Amino acid sequence: MSYSAYKMMHWPTGIENCASGFITHCVADLVPQISSITSVDSEWQPTTTTTIKKEFGPIPNLVVTAANILEVYTVRVHEDEVSNNNNNNKGFKPPPEAKIGSSMGGISSAWLELVCHYKLHGNVETMAVLSVGGGDQSKRRDSIVLTFKDAKISVLEFDDSIHGLRTSSMHCFEGPEWHYLKRGRESFARGPLVKVDPQGQCVGVLVYDLQMIVLKAAQSGYGLVGDDEANGIGGTISARIESSYVINLRDLEMKHVKDFTFIHGYIEPVMVILHERELTWAGRISWKHHTCMISALSINTSSKQHPLIWSAVNLPHDAYKLLAVPSPIGGVLVISANVIHYHSQSVSCALALNTYAVPVDGSQELPRSSFSVELDASNATWLLHDVAMLSTKTGELLLLTLVYDGRVVHRLELSKSRASVLSSGITTIGNSFFFLGSRLGDSMLVQYTCGMGSLSSSGHLKEEVGDIEYDTPAAKRLRMASSDALPDIVSGEELSLYSSAPNNSESAQKTFSFAVRDSLINIGPLKDFSYGFRNNADPNATGIAKQSNYELVCCSGHGKNGALCVLQQSIRPELITEVELPGCKGIWTVYHKSARGHNKDDSSKTSFEDDEYHAYLIISLESRTMVLETADTLGEVTETVDYYVEGSTIAAGNLFGRRRVIQIFARGARVLDGSYMTQALSFGTQNSESSASDSSTVMSVSIADPYVLLRMSDGSIQLLIGDPSTCNVSVSVPTVFDSSKGAISACTLYHDKGPEPWLRKTITGAWVYNGMDDAIDGADGSQIDQGDIYCVVCYESGTLEMFDVPGFKCVFSVDKFISGKTHLVDTLVRDANYDFQNAKSKTTEEMSDQIKKENVQNIKIVELAMQRWSGQHTRPFLFGILSDGTMLCYHAYLYEAQETTSKTGEAVSAQNSVDQLRNLRFVRVSLETFTRDEPSAGNPSQRITMFKNVGGYQGLFLSGSRPTWFMVCRERLRVHPQLCDGSIVAFTVLHNVNCNHGLIYVTSQGFLKICQLPSILSYDNHWPVQKIPLKATPHQITYYAEKSLYPLIVSVPVVKPLNQVLSCLVDQDAGHQMEHDNISSDELHRTYTMDEFEVRILEPEKSGGPWQTRAKIPMQNSENALTVRMVTLFNTTTKENETLLAIGTAYVQGEDVAARGRVLLFSIGRNADNTQDLVSEVYSKELKGAISALASLQGHLFIASGPKVILHKWTGSDLNGVAFYDTPPLHVVSLNIVKNFILVGDIHKSIYFLSWKEQGSQLTLLAKDFGNLDCLSTEFLIDGSTLSLVVSDEQKNVQIFYYAPRTSESWKGQKLLSRAEFHVGAHVTKFLRLQMRPASSDRASSVPGSDKTNRFALLFGTLDGGVGCIAPLDELTFRRLQTLQKKLVDAVPHVGGLNPRSFRQFHSNGKAHRPGPDNMIDCELLCHYEMLQLEDQYEIANQIGTTRGQILTNLNDLSLGTSFL
Repeated sequence: MSYSAYKMMHWPTGIENCASGFITHCVADLVPQISSITSVDSEWQPTTTTTIKKEFGPIPNLVVTAANILEVYTVRVHEDEVSNNNNNNKGFKPPPEAKIGSSMGGISSAWLELVCHYKLHGNVETMAVLSVGGGDQSKRRDSIVLTFKDAKISVLEFDDSIHGLRTSSMHCFEGPEWHYLKRGRESFARGPLVKVDPQGQCVGVLVYDLQMIVLKAAQSGYGLVGDDEANGIGGTISARIESSYVINLRDLEMKHVKDFTFIHGYIEPVMVILHERELTWAGRISWKHHTCMISALSINTSSKQHPLIWSAVNLPHDAYKLLAVPSPIGGVLVISANVIHYHSQSVSCALALNTYAVPVDGSQELPRSSFSVELDASNATWLLHDVAMLSTKTGELLLLTLVYDGRVVHRLELSKSRASVLSSGITTIGNSFFFLGSRLGDSMLVQYTCGMGSLSSSGHLKEEVGDIEYDTPAAKRLRMASSDALPDIVSGEELSLYSSAPNNSESAQKTFSFAVRDSLINIGPLKDFSYGFRNNADPNATGIAKQSNYELVCCSGHGKNGALCVLQQSIRPELITEVELPGCKGIWTVYHKSARGHNKDDSSKTSFEDDEYHAYLIISLESRTMVLETADTLGEVTETVDYYVEGSTIAAGNLFGRRRVIQIFARGARVLDGSYMTQALSFGTQNSESSASDSSTVMSVSIADPYVLLRMSDGSIQLLIGDPSTCNVSVSVPTVFDSSKGAISACTLYHDKGPEPWLRKTITGAWVYNGMDDAIDGADGSQIDQGDIYCVVCYESGTLEMFDVPGFKCVFSVDKFISGKTHLVDTLVRDANYDFQNAKSKTTEEMSDQIKKENVQNIKIVELAMQRWSGQHTRPFLFGILSDGTMLCYHAYLYEAQETTSKTGEAVSAQNSVDQLRNLRFVRVSLETFTRDEPSAGNPSQRITMFKNVGGYQGLFLSGSRPTWFMVCRERLRVHPQLCDGSIVAFTVLHNVNCNHGLIYVTSQGFLKICQLPSILSYDNHWPVQKIPLKATPHQITYYAEKSLYPLIVSVPVVKPLNQVLSCLVDQDAGHQMEHDNISSDELHRTYTMDEFEVRILEPEKSGGPWQTRAKIPMQNSENALTVRMVTLFNTTTKENETLLAIGTAYVQGEDVAARGRVLLFSIGRNADNTQDLVSEVYSKELKGAISALASLQGHLFIASGPKVILHKWTGSDLNGVAFYDTPPLHVVSLNIVKNFILVGDIHKSIYFLSWKEQGSQLTLLAKDFGNLDCLSTEFLIDGSTLSLVVSDEQKNVQIFYYAPRTSESWKGQKLLSRAEFHVGAHVTKFLRLQMRPASSDRASSVPGSDKTNRFALLFGTLDGGVGCIAPLDELTFRRLQTLQKKLVDAVPHVGGLNPRSFRQFHSNGKAHRPGPDNMIDCELLCHYEMLQLEDQYEIANQIGTTRGQILTNLNDLSLGTSFL
């Protein structure tokens, strides 16, 4: 029996739903960010800036969902420098993700910053934001309403005290007592659909196609939660749900509901429902075409009445969407493919979009738009109260204007705008931004401004003609754009949009201009991928370093958003130079400039600091120190400088604004001005009381200008205090640590920099400022506010304390920091919320004896770091490394608790309130992709190195046996491992002439490498990614390893005249032309869009530039390429193996023509004098049926053509059939081969398992799955000598089958038996079988070739843009982790109240299905184990009869075994 684990490695990125609302703040909180422009000293400014303040209102949050991922963003804005004379954002640069474009509307850049993100145990079907009606001064916040299959609704609100979302109510209409709602049906076309009343009085959810659930919103202060709690959340209360009831729409004579919405302008909520009275279909359209109608119901939630107040009939059969028109106009737009209708209680009008629009009775003609467009599958939002923006299926943005005279809507006008990304959702954020969410391309944040006026006003916009889209910044795009992509950019539509009204009309023309401000990377939908070598692969790599030789090249996107995504899980820096340097312990780079201006203004100083070159590189060896100059060449200057070079160095850094360098070694320190020593210190002799202290040496160092904190080997702490005026340093020993608090295990300094130091916001009371500024005088006596410095200390007991420096007053303290609580709150701020934790700790005391037994190797914090990276809204991160290799990461946030603390707390805080950071809290951040280091024996060196700018990114680097980059993008930590050099002992940044913002690191093998980060990759993604735009839809890709080429099927939509399209729909056997008598001549001039297919052969560029197309193989008219594969065939004439490119195609000519396809074989050779790859056709043959899959089987070519599979042998000029098998597969979608076994996946009939025998040329069916299953992808799973068959299906499940001819239930081997089944929650389109690395525990024992080493995992890609794997496990590990999984279902609070067990159950969509065994574990649930508190981890491990160490080792081995990239 074989067991397996399901593990996601790259979470979904294709955004399906987006919405905006005031989630983390209410309207009243937001002083408009730009109002600071009109400050006191700006009387001289022109009056235009005052109007900006008025336009630019408060900006709501953006909420997006991608499959089961929920993310909440806030929009940050950077104002123009011109209007900014109160130093609001002085010295702040926008982060790298903000696209700095031209200034518009007073804003130079804007970007999205992550507030919180969650992985849910269920896919979000639809989402809405429940907002509270009320004026601009409303103190209430909005809530997020999520719906899940079949009928689950969760309402989430943002809770400041935990800086995250919490569930305020859950509503479930499933299970036996609600079974009657389904009315006997089992399968439903779509999940629940949720809409919200604009005044926030109720929410409507349509479930089971015909049941309307009405959720009544609580009036302010009522609801499921009392008023007392409302005060607990900072005085703001979120919108909440009070009660719910169900309306059966069938009782209202509605049969087929398509959409519904709530409309504006009524006192009670009014719901408009779009439904079809009787269905029609394509063959009946000419007789029965206006079958839809809308009905408006007035919803009275208190009496549960819903009278019909008005309705409208005779709407087109393909109407599918309602759009409520905002006040003051009101009413509703009905959108169909060819017409837009406007209806309100009193008036209606329509606009025909193309020639297919038919009036109801043929008499009156519909008003037509000036151009032709189809609006099926469009998305829409409102930019102004009378202008809607529509995004079409081709990615064009259209503007729909309602011409309104104050009483009625006269007509609708449509105008073209820019082209953009193919969107899945679009939402307006405030009154200046909109967000285009996309599953097929990158989602974008766009700023818009609207002006009234004539043509001349938009003249200055002409220069940035082009689509609103990009995959790379514009400058880089133009550089990379090949010639065929350029016309596309230049011929973008006119930038400003004019309503098409004639000039004499009373409507003033509105012109809009747009600027893309930010984009979120999306790599979905992954249709196919291949696994190839990277350009800079190292052929000599072994072990885990070998994995970073590979990359995943994926087909993603669609149409003009089609792209190749090159994914690399681990970072491989670009090497500039390397030197062998054995025995290195540490490296540091320092700055030095002799003459420094001290009184420069801040803004020029920061930019200057950022670009200053390093002066010296200090390398610490085991018994000496080397010093190198980092000028044009790295020259050693060890002999000529006054550095301490006789022994190893512990740390080095700059003091006094980079005017001095301090170098610290075991027994002393030196202060240097360039190469000259200005002061020498020695430690251990200061405190004469303790004679033993002479032997104490420096263990760890933390530098924060002008202080240096030292932790000595005897556990004491010393602080070096610098005096900026004399540039001298004095030693002091803080007395606060002499008390009985216990030994200190780790400590660090934190410099709260910037014009507005962040931690000051957390202080209650403003008196604190004066004490802190005194220490820092500028060199010329002017006050420069450098920010504050704090010392963070962790004791062996696990307590964490923060002190201000140099006064050493305790400002923040936390008990048991070591246990990794989800939130850190100051011990003295014990509000009511934290009483439950105290109650819980009582019960764990009985447990603690058991813990003590296990916890012999006393866990403690070995290293601390706290850092706030540059940026206007950044908050500090706190990192701690435990002695077992676990890393704790916390993000600080601000929470002003109400003054309702317990009485004892008040008494204590009365004495201490002077210096408390009372409002400071920390929330724990999960490091999903981080794999623990096994702690090394010996003296732990400092592993964390902060960097401010490496290739434009900021974050920290963690050295050790699994080096990892932590990059901070949008206030989110992106964790990227670096495997290519094995263990790394030291790291530092280097910025000089030859190495621009690069890095230096030393490997444990003793090589010093100077590198840069590859600039073509984007690191703000789960994995580093490079997107190569194709401007076409990629379908299938394969890899030719010998020449490292990627053959790829792409299709480009081409617009053709209708008569050309019809002429190719000819049955060639019959030979006669089809009859076109019934088509009029004007209809023949219409156009029709067809996909033209070709196979491109791409070569990765060695320098990392755009990929080159080496050859193109075009397909014939109406011929689709379905599959492309590299096959190895045995040539029976020459008796040699040949590697050929095989392509399978099909002619798509409509249902009247018998299906045919071609097999094409090409050889790829390289001409000696010509670098072009020559692709020459070797063979082509037409067969009956579509050629949907190809593979080579022991030198033969295996072809799936239509309903049969045929095996051919290759003679060098011809393919001859050897064997065939006529199962009834309807259409083979997937084909896999291992040795002589064949696995065939069919589009409806599940899987077939065949074998091939050379002797009798026999192709025999071994077994099949007798159920019906719509396969998407199949593959073999190999675990030692066990072979399993894996299949993914259209219902988003994965099943594992096995062949067991000896068991009775397999009907003598005819039937494949189920080994495991699992609901992935995404369409898995491709499996790839890769060999797993043996885990560390197995390596010692296993013999090569044993079961442990011959183990393969399946890497898979999904249509949501996720990548994961299914990996085999041994039984012992499986049983242990499965028991843990069952425990975690109850032990972990799940977001939205979703149950992971029900989510992972096989979904059969109403078909009969016999449940299979539950032999797959869910790592998405297991990853919560490491986020539990340490005590809970021990307790759960103890309850399931194992140890925490054992569980973590198992999870670690699984991560290491499946790190393929």
